[in-house]
Amino acid sequence: QVQLAESGGGLVQPGGSLRLSCAASGIFSSIFNMGWYRQAPGKQRELVAGIASSGITNYDDSVKGRFTISRDNAENTVYLQMNSLKPEDTAVYYCKANRRLGATIYDYWGQGTQVIVSS
Repeated sequence: QVQLAESGGGLVQPGGSLRLSCAASGIFSSIFNMGWYRQAPGKQRELVAGIASSGITNYDDSVKGRFTISRDNAENTVYLQMNSLKPEDTAVYYCKANRRLGATIYDYWGQGTQVIVSS
């Protein structure tokens, strides 16, 4: 059974930092493309940052220079370091694992962790 367990969310003041973790079980996250998404109230879920199995990363323009995605293959965990947080970063953050084998696409989601940026 595949599980992605996010942790590290919470309440932080503007300008503060948080580090989110996504611990994978049931899969080897090193061979999956991993991503962090977020969904704010009343908005669609959006991609924040991704890291391919090759290690190549990509970021939404709104978080470039502030957020860093990384992976520890030995721990089967993906991280999202979030610095200089802004109130508009407030959302539920989700971890996703994706892999395509031929015509079959494997998508797995975590349950999410809440991030609130407020003074």
